[in-house]
Amino acid sequence: MSEPGFVDLYEILQISQQADSETIERVYRLLAKRYHPDNRRSGDEGKFRDVHAAYEVLIDPERRARFDVQYDRHRSLQWQVFQQDTALGSHEDDARIINGVLTLLYAARRRDPDRGGVGTLQLERTLGVPREHLEFPLWVLKKRGWIEVLDTGQPAITIDGIDQVIGDGFGPKDERLLAKPDPGSDAKDPGDED
Repeated sequence: MSEPGFVDLYEILQISQQADSETIERVYRLLAKRYHPDNRRSGDEGKFRDVHAAYEVLIDPERRARFDVQYDRHRSLQWQVFQQDTALGSHEDDARIINGVLTLLYAARRRDPDRGGVGTLQLERTLGVPREHLEFPLWVLKKRGWIEVLDTGQPAITIDGIDQVIGDGFGPKDERLLAKPDPGSDAKDPGDED
């Protein structure tokens, strides 16, 4: 679930939302040089235009503030996993919350490896789960060593948590896949004739 036509300017510049203006300027210059059409090795006019357009918005404080409102709304829609009024309490619900937290923290760490934490309030909003329903899954993840608490007080995924996400196939599941037919089954396709 995401907004149609939304373009992630932070992704285009390959920076985090917390990047300061000096970082934006430095990264812009690096990417502009790389993608400039005059660069014979890596020039790309389309990417150059995208980088320049992203820079123009993110370097201007007012335009950046307006974009940040869109960006936060987009991320909330993108990661919304649960309904706020869902009655939680089963093992499956806990597993889904754990999966959602790990996936969200993995994405945050991937965007900013040194400070890839996510605040509890942001976890609540993004996952659509109230704080009291996050306490147990966060406790489990800490005890397993899959998350840690940064100096900022934000939970962040650990290297063991990353191994869990990558190695055990955590992440968004596609439940629309059809089950494979049993090879020993005598079931015929309804369209087959005898």
